[in-house]
Amino acid sequence: MRTLKSLLVLALVAAAAAIGATVASKNSKPAVKLGAFSVSLSVKDIAASRAFYEKLGFSQVLGDQGKHWLILRNGETTIGLFQGLFPRNTLTFNPGWTSQNQPLPEFQDVREIQRQLKAQGLKLDTEADEKTKGPASLMLTDPDGNPILLDQHR
Repeated sequence: MRTLKSLLVLALVAAAAAIGATVASKNSKPAVKLGAFSVSLSVKDIAASRAFYEKLGFSQVLGDQGKHWLILRNGETTIGLFQGLFPRNTLTFNPGWTSQNQPLPEFQDVREIQRQLKAQGLKLDTEADEKTKGPASLMLTDPDGNPILLDQHR
């Protein structure tokens, strides 16, 4: 009797999951695949900021301090330091890249993401040129004034 009850419970759980998945697929919007995430910090003194974040365990993986930009990583966490290049701290997404700066074999192009965002009624501050291929970027601002950069490098 317990086995029958257990099987009935499992069948009900499976049915509920299947119904939930069907409802979710009918009501969901296409996924926006933003790529690797980092925070781009607008810093006053890149050397001082670099020294500070190195004490927190970050190390340089990309960039050129002489050109006022560095990318630092601590495990899976990536930050960018930008002196005089961004007016504010910015949420940054890089389509086509993993969090470890490895290229993805397939990714959603920033222009496709742009079309999806605009179709959902989002206002973009800057747009990628739809006539081009390869590297491009777009920017938008969240309701609290936080800039969001989608920066595709390839």
